[in-house]
Amino acid sequence: MNTQKRKKLEEKGWKFGTVQEFLNLSPEENNYIEVKLALSKGLQKFRKDKKTTQAQLAKMLASSQSRVAKMEKGDPSVSIDLLIRSLFNLGMSKKYLAQILLK
Repeated sequence: MNTQKRKKLEEKGWKFGTVQEFLNLSPEENNYIEVKLALSKGLQKFRKDKKTTQAQLAKMLASSQSRVAKMEKGDPSVSIDLLIRSLFNLGMSKKYLAQILLK
């Protein structure tokens, strides 16, 4: 957002900040969410790089395509454990997983 637009919105009472501030998250909660979203995005990218469809991944996981879609979008019902297991199921190495988390 450009500076002028932000200034005009602030003059009208709008406030700007981080998600952590808005949701009043602790640093630990914020880190947890960031890790989960990084894993979700990593899963989607790695799946596409492997030229695998959501349906194919779902079959590998004995799950459904809609569940894979939720995994890739960071749905709250998806655990970090499931995301990591799915990445390993696609053939991701621990080293590559660490790179996703360090970005």
